[in-house]
Amino acid sequence: MSDPSKVVHVRNVGHEISENDLLQLFQPFGVITKLVMLRAKNQALLQMQDVPSAVKALQFYSNVQPSIRGRNVYVQFSSHQELTTMDQNAQGRGDEPNRILLVTIHHMLYPITVDVLHQVFSPHGFVEKIVTFQKSAGFQALIQYQVQQSSVSARNSLQGRNIYDGCCQLDIQFSNLDELQVNYNNERSRDFTNPNLPSEQKGKSSQQGYGDMYSFQGSGVHPGGFPQMGNAEAIAAAFAGGLPPGISGTNDRCTILVSNLNSDRINEDKLFNLCSLYGNIVSIKILRNKPDHALVQLGDGFQAELAVHFLKGAVLFEKRLEVNFSKYPNITTGPDTHDYSNSNLNRFNRNAAKNYRYCCSPTKMIHLSSLPQDVTEAEIIAHLEEHGPIVNSKLFEMNGKQQALVLFEKEEQATEALVCKNATSLGSSTIRISFSQLQSI
Repeated sequence: MSDPSKVVHVRNVGHEISENDLLQLFQPFGVITKLVMLRAKNQALLQMQDVPSAVKALQFYSNVQPSIRGRNVYVQFSSHQELTTMDQNAQGRGDEPNRILLVTIHHMLYPITVDVLHQVFSPHGFVEKIVTFQKSAGFQALIQYQVQQSSVSARNSLQGRNIYDGCCQLDIQFSNLDELQVNYNNERSRDFTNPNLPSEQKGKSSQQGYGDMYSFQGSGVHPGGFPQMGNAEAIAAAFAGGLPPGISGTNDRCTILVSNLNSDRINEDKLFNLCSLYGNIVSIKILRNKPDHALVQLGDGFQAELAVHFLKGAVLFEKRLEVNFSKYPNITTGPDTHDYSNSNLNRFNRNAAKNYRYCCSPTKMIHLSSLPQDVTEAEIIAHLEEHGPIVNSKLFEMNGKQQALVLFEKEEQATEALVCKNATSLGSSTIRISFSQLQSI
C-alpha cells in the first residue's frame, strides 16, 4: 500500500457507478475537493481536503467492504499526493478569454438546472445561451455571454465559489467554442435570445424519469443554502442522472395494497417499519374483512413506486408478500385507520436524498443507527438474535455516533428483525434499522 495521501484510488468502478455514488461513499469522512473518473480503466481518483480525512475513510473501509449498487469497490491510497487537474476536456482552453465559459460543478449535493445557473451568472452580463451535460469530470455547463467582458467578470468573481452552502463548487475556465448550438428550451438547455424553441423533440419526452425531477419549484438560489430540499430536489440529488433500473418515476398513485400478510403476526406499526424505508407513511389500514390485506398510503407516487418495486416478493413471517398499487387514491379516515403523517419516525423529512440512495430490496444485512454511546456488540446481538442465527456483526463509530452492521443467515430473518425491532428501545436510545447493501462485514 502506498504512503498515506489525501488522494484515494478506487478500483472496480463499473459503468453503472456515478460520481455521486462515490461522493456518497466518502462524504461522511470529510470534504471532497476533486474527483476524476477514469472510465476506461473502471477506476477513479478522489481527493479529500486533508490526509487525516483520507486515512479515516480507508481505516473504516479496511473493516467494512464498500459496495455501490451491489458491486464491491476497492480503495487504497494513491501514489499521487495531489490531483493537479481535473479531467482534461477538449472544450476548455484555460486562461485565454472567450465569451463562452466551461463550468464544472464539484461536490454536487443539490441538482443544478439552467434556471439556477442563469441566476448565478446573469448578474455579470447578458447570458445568451446555456447548455448542461454530464461528462467524466462531473456535471458541466457551457455558458455563452453576449460580450467577452461579461465572461471575464463572471470567472474572476465566481471561480472556486459554492452555489449552495458547502457544496456545488464552481470550477470555471474559458471554452474554445465560438458559438453554442441550442435546439431545445428546457431544464438542460436554453437559448435566451430565442424563446420560441420547442421544449423537446417531437414524440420524445424531455425528461427521463421523474416528471419535474430537475426543476426548482420557485425556490431560487439562496445564498445560505437550503435548510431542507423539496422532494423533487432530493430525488434528483440521490439519483443524479438516472433512476434505479425498473423505476419509471412516472407513477402518481400514492396508495399501495400489501397482501398475503401473516395476519396472526402483522400489525400497523410493523408494516410501517417496513414500508417507511421507501417513503413517508401517511396512514395504514389493515382490512377488517381481509386481515391478510393492508392499504399503505405514502407521501407521493414516487415513494409508492419504490415500495412496490423493492418489496414485491419479499418474505415476512414466512409469507411471500404481494405488493401492488391500490385502486384507491388515498385511505379514508376511520376507526381502523392508523395515522402516521406526523410521526417522527418517518425517514424522509430529513436527509431525504441519503435515504433515497439507500433504498433497496430486503437483504441479509441490516444497519443499526441511533445506538447508545456505551452499547456493546453483545447487547446488540442479544436484542436481535430471537429472529434468527446471526452470522457476523460489527459495531463501529462514524461522525462520533455508534452504528452497527448485523448479518443474518437468511434474508427473511433480517426482514423480521427490522420489522420487529426498528424504533424499539436499546438502553436509553430508540434505535433505527435499515437494510444494508453491503455484501459482507
